[in-house]
Amino acid sequence: MITGSGTAVRADDFGTLADGTPVHRWTLERDGTRVRVLTYGGIVQSVEVPDRDGVRAPVALGLPDLNGYLAFPGPYFGALVGRYANRIGGAGFELDGRAYRLAPNEGRNQVHGGAGGFDKRVWRAREVADGIELSLVSEDGEEGFPGRLAVRAAYTLEAGGALRIAYRASTDAPTVLNLTNHTYWNLAGAGSGSALGQLLRIAAGRITPVDAESLPTGELLPVAGTRFDFREPVPVGAGYDHNFVLDAPDAGTGPAAELYDAGSGRVLTVTTTEPGLQLYTADHFDGRPFGPCAGVALETQHFPDSPNRPEFPSTVLRPGEEFVSTTVYGFSVR
Repeated sequence: MITGSGTAVRADDFGTLADGTPVHRWTLERDGTRVRVLTYGGIVQSVEVPDRDGVRAPVALGLPDLNGYLAFPGPYFGALVGRYANRIGGAGFELDGRAYRLAPNEGRNQVHGGAGGFDKRVWRAREVADGIELSLVSEDGEEGFPGRLAVRAAYTLEAGGALRIAYRASTDAPTVLNLTNHTYWNLAGAGSGSALGQLLRIAAGRITPVDAESLPTGELLPVAGTRFDFREPVPVGAGYDHNFVLDAPDAGTGPAAELYDAGSGRVLTVTTTEPGLQLYTADHFDGRPFGPCAGVALETQHFPDSPNRPEFPSTVLRPGEEFVSTTVYGFSVR
């Protein structure tokens, strides 16, 4: 543990890939919160927090061993997703007059960085104050993306037990970048059944509606009077895989999102520097290993298909610039 750090940090072995690459699990603990992070995929394997009676339980969906993550890659349980979180239509984009073809992995489109995205990589890890920092280098041309990209992601626990994930990246050639964490939350406890009865608030007055391929149409649709209106807490409900356009941080609307479970009293608050939040209710989970809607993903990110939508906030990163993004997951009870 680094001197002056308020977070207890330790590492242990978590298995070995078929090529012999070792995978480690890092445990961070502070003020009642315990988080476990894998070097494989930057995965948040577990988050344990107390309920209103002080009983600690896991609230993030995770798998017990490495083989589980290798067997069920599609749900992206807890993963660090990149180079581009969400979808890029037609698995391609144009940048500075040059067309780039990406590796498609969802029909004709690419989702979450392709079949060999960051969630399948083993990251280097080192201890830092209050947590760990993961790093990797994505070479020019990986999954079709231009530029040699250096990425760092720091997972730290703040006073009070909040989990902060802070990303930084730089490139040697113009590229696009969109990173997120893909944890599924169930504040009643992972494996306790459906999370749909939990109350959700999202500080967003608009969404980016999608077509049949789940690609944005380019519109910004007001949520008022629709099932997408989470500006006041309502039960989550099923059928969501949509990007919400977050209100400006100075709009006085509070955190980007808040999830509440009345049974346990647990509250999750999400604050972020990102302009969007993807709500995914995992309707298609088939019981292997979790049933439908067993958790709610709240993915802070830029908008889907932004490289093909110049009207959306830009995801372009150029040499000499630094990509910086931070999301904080706070935990409390009421």
